[in-house]
Amino acid sequence: MNASRTAAANEGLASTLSALAFFFVMTAYYIIRPVRDQLSGAVGSQSLPLFYGSTFVVMLLLTPAFGALVAHFSRKRLLAWCYSFFILGLLAFVPAFVAQERIGARELGVVFFIWASVFNLFVVSLFWSFMADIFDSGQARRVFPLIALGGMAGAVFGPLVTKLLVQAIGVAPLLMVSAAGLLVALVLLLLLSERHDCRTADRSEDAIGGSLWAGIKELWTRPFLRYMAILMVLGDGIGTLAYALIADYAKVHLTDKIARTAFYNDLDLATNVLGAVLQLTFTRWLLMRKGAGWGLVVPSLVNLVLLVLVALFGVGNVMVLGVMVPMLSLMMVGTRGFAYGMTKPSADALYTRVPRETRYKGKNFVETAIWRFGDVLVTSGVTLLGKAGVAVAGMASIGVGVSMLATWVAARAGRSPDLAPEQSGPAGESTRASAAQA
Repeated sequence: MNASRTAAANEGLASTLSALAFFFVMTAYYIIRPVRDQLSGAVGSQSLPLFYGSTFVVMLLLTPAFGALVAHFSRKRLLAWCYSFFILGLLAFVPAFVAQERIGARELGVVFFIWASVFNLFVVSLFWSFMADIFDSGQARRVFPLIALGGMAGAVFGPLVTKLLVQAIGVAPLLMVSAAGLLVALVLLLLLSERHDCRTADRSEDAIGGSLWAGIKELWTRPFLRYMAILMVLGDGIGTLAYALIADYAKVHLTDKIARTAFYNDLDLATNVLGAVLQLTFTRWLLMRKGAGWGLVVPSLVNLVLLVLVALFGVGNVMVLGVMVPMLSLMMVGTRGFAYGMTKPSADALYTRVPRETRYKGKNFVETAIWRFGDVLVTSGVTLLGKAGVAVAGMASIGVGVSMLATWVAARAGRSPDLAPEQSGPAGESTRASAAQA
């Protein structure tokens, strides 16, 4: 009984520290996200293939570099090096944003869009790889929705900070505020890693080793990773479609960078409130009762419904809670709210059932390079369809078929044969033993 209480207390403290760390990670990112998005809104969707294409190339170049770090550095040093790099990068961009009008939105936009996208994907992916390393699959179903809720709270708090400060201090100083938040997150993660190492007898703090190309190789050899890569392209493509169409809307209707920053900030705020509500009400129940696989299927069905509405009713304004909003905004908030509030914790719970090398290298490759490859496909397709005269409703109709396929892939991913059995024992031992044999 005492051992059970101690294990529960340890799990509770670890999940609390994790949720707090993720709160600061997402606060840091969502402070700078509207800063990034106002640059894309300044140039419209025709520049997004350039933005995403450049990001994809950078991701491919960084994949072996990240693989080398994972292979040779311990988990603690990996966290310290990666997070410190992005903290310094935020500070380095401050002078560039002071001179934004002189540099130009397109030129600064390409560079900062790439950097902010790399920031988001690597920092968040590394966080969840760490979470999958210290919790087993049974614990993941219990605590990952709560940890994700901490992130959603940060994703709500970040836009509120931006909304409060952007008018008073301008865009450039927001980067310093973001850097401070990321620094707090790093300190908490290092504390959590140290605490986990002292409490457990396994050697998960050792460098993982293996090939620096393992993340790419595993995509062809592990069915679960293939399903997740396909789902990343199909499922996230719907959100990217909404993002591209919103960029065109912002270019036409919002000509001032402060107004664009506030507009994208409001979209982020609504998205993250929806995600937080899901975490509080439905996601944890679904993962505990039905399993993490259903957490991939339900958001795909939501995307399907939203795309059908856009295909049938177009992009006109709709009444939501007494406020008229563009249908495109509703689509973007709905698709991303479910992606952040349900898909993400569900996918990360499934990653607890694969070997450590897959959690770090394979997961990172899928959530960085493959993600941006999908963005390039979608934004290039939107540009081509627009030049061919296809209206928004037509693009949504194509998206309906994509969402149907994504739903099927999501169902297959949750039942992939190479996933280790579900575990519910003490953190780490049983799951890691099963995953090492997978």
